[in-house]
Amino acid sequence: MNTRTILFDSPFLLGFDHTRALIDRAQRAAADSYPPYNVEQLSESSVRITLAVAGFGPDDLAVTLEGRQLTIAGKREASEKGEQAFLHRGIGGRGFVRSFVLADGLEVDGARLEHGLLHVALSRPEDLPTIRRIPITAG
Repeated sequence: MNTRTILFDSPFLLGFDHTRALIDRAQRAAADSYPPYNVEQLSESSVRITLAVAGFGPDDLAVTLEGRQLTIAGKREASEKGEQAFLHRGIGGRGFVRSFVLADGLEVDGARLEHGLLHVALSRPEDLPTIRRIPITAG
């Protein structure tokens, strides 16, 4: 039995279907370990995701943001060198798609490819007040 389904079916958690989908997506993405990556807290309001993408150029990579899901994809074109004879092949050469679910308020500032590492900078603008008064209208 799936306890998460029971948790999100509570009448006190209205409109959290999207959250359940984000959790499912994050669990599937965590199962894949290629390419390796780091997530660094640079300051109170900034985070950096770094992926090891040796052999990929800027034209081979795509960074997209759809809603709260950040997707980084790498696609390699077929080698035009013909068949290569490797004595050892330890550098990954396959394409990949890696997704991250961003917290509300976290914004993507940019991406930079440097020495085989793709750095994606994220920041959180200054916090908005957490308590907001909702006006009541009389009908």
